[in-house]
Formats: sequence, structure tokens, C-alpha cells
Amino acid sequence: MSSTPAEARRKRLTLIACILGSGIALLDGTVVNVALPTIQRELGGGLAGQQWVVNGYALTLGSLILLGGSLGDLFGERLVFSVGVCSFGLASLGCALAPSIGVLVALRALQGVASALLTPASLAVIVSTFPESERGRAIGSWTAWGTIAGVLGPLVGGELLEISSWRLIFLINLPLVALCVALITVAMPRAARRTESSRRVDVPGAALGALGLAGTVFALIEQPRLGWGSPGVMGPLIGGVALLAAFVLYESRARDPMLPLRLFSRRNFSAGNVETLAMYAGLSILFFFLGLFLQQIAGYSPLEAGLATLPVTVLMFFLSRRFGALADRYGPRLFMGAGPIVCAAGLLLFQRIGVRVDYLPDVFPPLLLFALGLSMTVAPLTAAVLADATSSDAGIASGVNNAIARVAALMGTAAVGAAVASSFASELDHRLAAGALGPAAQKAVAAAKRLPLGRPDVHALPHGQARALTAAAEAASLHSFHVGMGIAAVLLALGGLAGALGIRNPRGDVAAEDCPAGQLVGSGREIAERARCTPARLPVKTG
Repeated sequence: MSSTPAEARRKRLTLIACILGSGIALLDGTVVNVALPTIQRELGGGLAGQQWVVNGYALTLGSLILLGGSLGDLFGERLVFSVGVCSFGLASLGCALAPSIGVLVALRALQGVASALLTPASLAVIVSTFPESERGRAIGSWTAWGTIAGVLGPLVGGELLEISSWRLIFLINLPLVALCVALITVAMPRAARRTESSRRVDVPGAALGALGLAGTVFALIEQPRLGWGSPGVMGPLIGGVALLAAFVLYESRARDPMLPLRLFSRRNFSAGNVETLAMYAGLSILFFFLGLFLQQIAGYSPLEAGLATLPVTVLMFFLSRRFGALADRYGPRLFMGAGPIVCAAGLLLFQRIGVRVDYLPDVFPPLLLFALGLSMTVAPLTAAVLADATSSDAGIASGVNNAIARVAALMGTAAVGAAVASSFASELDHRLAAGALGPAAQKAVAAAKRLPLGRPDVHALPHGQARALTAAAEAASLHSFHVGMGIAAVLLALGGLAGALGIRNPRGDVAAEDCPAGQLVGSGREIAERARCTPARLPVKTG
């Protein structure tokens, strides 16, 4: 039965609202990386502050996104989506006005809470609005525009920083939020009152998971400044690990767990999520530390740094669906095993890079190889994880995979950040050991250790000491960048090993070709649920 013109218009406006809502969150997740050096120069905080600006958002998003999906089921997708969008707008305004790095981090965490509400709700609104015959095209549009938002993030951020302050990257959200709220008001019908559900929202599980991750991440980020022996590091680390253990224990016994551990008894689901952890950690490490290195050491402008990573998204845009189709035909194991190895090889090419960076020979080839491997992996990985869930578990399986992807980004930048900071400090001390430094130079060294992958402030030092400290800091930054990329390469290679050894080629009913962006935009849930109704178009070989 065809829709009336008024109903078709309502659906179209609803889809635009959902694209705007999730697109704002995706855009904000990538735009901030380009602005980190500028934020650090104005608000301070060193590398730890830069990590917290990213990880404050990732922490609350990753730990609460499953809870956000549950709230949508309980209170209605429209209400939760509206609250998420409005809250994101208010938090963005607060970020733009933040007077200090601590306030900015706190407001970024609130942005993450809002994103945990609106991201799953935006997809759920599409599902409830469009009949099954129209749903695939609507979800495809939602996914495609989400990918485009991810592409535009670094470019928009770089351009805004060229013409104005970093604060504009948050203010730009406000008109988009206002338009989204207007479309929600005009186009989205109020949901019927929900009948009483026997399912409970897992608030204790969400609290344990969020606090456990917060303690662990705090310890990893602050360790370079405070040292492992500090109570300010060991206390949060021990407490965080204990809370994460309590989270696993609680989830194993909860009536309605946020994280159903029984899903991990399935081989492909477990192996796929191990690979997800490795892949998305490697991806976040690359984008975070490459952006800092290009701006703070190589002297790239924010716009140039944003443009530098564009080949990754462009190549994924053109190749991911093709590799998904090949995985549907031959099975995901080959691609899930080989793709991360290709990514790792790309990151190892960064070992050739020096302090003076020429984009075409130094940066472009590693990114091209990394993008090829990522394109090989993302769609087969998402499809393999979802295909291993039962019909009733399709939504939660995608939600878990999505949450693991977010937590991987959080833990990747935190853990590797600690290694980068430690290697920088050690290398800096080694290179300065032979020279005699005065009190002013020693203070400059202490300040430099707070900003690995950065140039020290030497304006108050004698010329000889200034040159020595600058050269030592550049060499130490290069060394620590190589360390970070090397760790990321090892993580990716281990992810490929998990895929090659752990994945069995299923005759599944989730088409990898329909998952081109995977959990980069959180697009797996309804693809899985929709695919339960119809078999995948191409059978896969078993083995």
C-alpha cells in the first residue's frame, strides 16, 4: 500500500531528523581531534588534557550506549532521541564557553551521555517509522550520511580553525540541533503510551561499567604525570579493575543484563569482538596521534592535518561494499584475517617517517595501505558478528559490538598514550644526559614532558640550551610516535590472528555487503534484524 503525500513527507522529514541527530554526534567525534593542539595551546593540560578531551566523550558514550538503547525501548524512541539531541546541543554550548580544560572535559563527558541516548534512538526511530519494504533504503541513507559526517569532521574542523577559534567547532552544532528539534516537533508523531514491560533497565550494570572504565582510564592517562607508585594512580587503577570484575560478575547473574555474557559462548561472536577491540583501538590510535604529530611536530595547519587522513575514508567509501560482497561469496574469515595484517603493514610504514614530513612519500602510502586493510575488514567483521546471533539477540548483539568498538577507542588512546608519554620522557632524558642544563632549562624539560609529540617552550633559554632542548624534544617525539604506531600495528596484527584462527565461515543470513561502514556509524543493528526475514543474497562457502 503506497503512502499518501503527507505521510511520505512526514517520513522524509523524520529521516532527515535522524540523519541530523546521529550526524552531529559523528561529526563531533571526529572534528575534535584536529582541534586538540589549538585547545592545548589555549587551555593547557598537555597530552593528558588532550586525551581527556577525546576520552571524556568516549568514556560515557562507550559505557552507556547499551543503556541508551534500553531506555528507548522503555520510554519510547522519540522521547529519548529528543532528550539526547537537546542535551547534546546544551553540552556543545557549554564546551564552546568552557573557561578551562577541566570544564571542557566534564562537558565532553555530558556530550557522550547525550550521544549514548540519541545514537541508538535515531536508528530505532527509522525502524518504527518505515515499513519493512522501505526500511532498507532509509537505513542505507542514514548509514551513508553518517559516513559522510565522519569524512567532513576533520575538514570542517580544520577550516573553522583556519578562520576562527576552536570554540566554533562546538558552536556549529547549535543550528543543526535547532533544525533537528524543529523536525522532531513537526514530523515525528508522539509514540503511543508504552505498556508495562517486565524488562528492567540495567542501571547497576551501567554504573559498574562506567565507573570501572573511568578508574582504569584515569590511571592510564595520569600515570605519566604522577607515576605508578602514586596513590592517585594505583587507587583508581585497582578500584577500576575491581569494579570491572564486579560488572562481569553482576552481568552474569542479572535478570536483564545490559551485556548478556551468553552471547560470548558463540565462536564467531567472541572472535569477532576480539577483532573489533583490536581494529577500532588501532584506528583510534592512528587518528589521535597522527593528528598531534602532524600539527605539533611536522608543522601542518589544522586544515592540512584534516585533509591528510581523507584518503582513508574515501577509499573505504568506494571499496567497503565491494569487499563485503566478496565476503558474502567466499566467507568472512579470509578478509578478517588478511585485512588487519594489511592495516598493520600500513602503520609499520610510519617507522620511515622523520621530523620533516613530506606528505606524498611519507604519509600517503601508509594511510593508503591502512585504508585498504580497513576496507577489507569492516563489513565482513560486522556481518560475521551479527550473523552469529539468534533472531531475538540481533539488536543486542549489534549493540554489544558497537559498545566494544567505542570502548576500544577509549582504551587504545589511554593505554598507548601512557606508553607514548613514558617513551618520550625516557628518550628526552637520554638525549639530554650529556649536557649541563640550568634551572630554567630543567623547568622547560619538565614542562616538555607533559606534551609528548610537541615542541617545548624555549624562548627564555640561552640559545645553545634552547637548540639542544628543541632537537632532543623533536627526536624524542619522533621516537614516541614510532612506538605508538608500532603498538597499534601489533594490536592490529593480533586482531587479524583472532579473525584467521577464530572465525568459521558460516552460511549466515546477514549480508556483509549491507554493512559497509560497520560500527564506524553504528549501523549493524537493524541490518541484522532485517536480514533475519530474508536470506543473504549470496551463499558463503563453509570451512
